[in-house]
Amino acid sequence: MELVKFEELESKLRNLLEEHIFLKKKNRELEEIIRSKGLELEEANNNIRGLNEERNTIRTKVDSMLDLLQDINAQ
Repeated sequence: MELVKFEELESKLRNLLEEHIFLKKKNRELEEIIRSKGLELEEANNNIRGLNEERNTIRTKVDSMLDLLQDINAQ
């Protein structure tokens, strides 16, 4: 009878160890995905920053051209 309990305990411990190993592996995979997504997010933010700067530059040029047109129409 006691041997059966030890075998059950051993089986449970093995299952726990296997689950622990699986979860550690899964955790590493998820951490890598998070790192990858972080890099993608940083790249997207840099692209957005560049597009915003480009938009502001274009807006400044358009405003300047509109001012020139107003000067021409005023004369």
